[in-house]
Amino acid sequence: MEYGFLLRIVLAGACGALIGYERKSRMKEAGIRTHFVVAAGAALMMLISKYGFQDMIGKGDIALDPSRIAAQVVSGVGFLGAGMIFMQRQTIKGLTTAAGIWLTAGIGMAIGANLYIVGIGTTLLILAAQKLLHSKINWLAAPRTEQLSLRLRNEPDALNYILEFLKERNISILHYHTEKLEDSSELALDITVKLPTNFEIEKMLPLIQEVSYVTVVEIQ
Repeated sequence: MEYGFLLRIVLAGACGALIGYERKSRMKEAGIRTHFVVAAGAALMMLISKYGFQDMIGKGDIALDPSRIAAQVVSGVGFLGAGMIFMQRQTIKGLTTAAGIWLTAGIGMAIGANLYIVGIGTTLLILAAQKLLHSKINWLAAPRTEQLSLRLRNEPDALNYILEFLKERNISILHYHTEKLEDSSELALDITVKLPTNFEIEKMLPLIQEVSYVTVVEIQ
């Protein structure tokens, strides 16, 4: 029987690794190893919750609730996912990855509970949904935010010129911060922008090169 349980853990880990591979391919915070461990661990906890106390059944003054350990997985993984969400210059990062970790734990629990079709089917569904939602389909496309770090020559019209330059290309400015560098010959400009639908961030580099005030451009 325990070999069958071990097979469930391996299968759950494999499903988690598939989801982790998709996240890693997009250079997200959690990759293959994290998703593998979460899925395999959730399956293990589910198996312990269901079968780990069978030797105690029938003994007097002992009441067992087979769902108690499994229930703690949901809240425990919530803390793990919260550690992947962070704020970067007015923009929330890691939310989808955190939700993926939570779902991966659910897949592990489903396989640990002998619900193979549900667990594997959910894995395939998530992979297909991620592929579809990241594809370049016009009606699915949505504006996104990016972080730019620039260095400008410290001239009177430099900052206003950059802001107008972006607005003319339908690039919305959400937040920006500027300060003089130590030698006062350049300005450091950190700016959060919202790009139009289907706008490729790679187009920003040649656009910025057209501006004579700019000396350094970094897309974060």
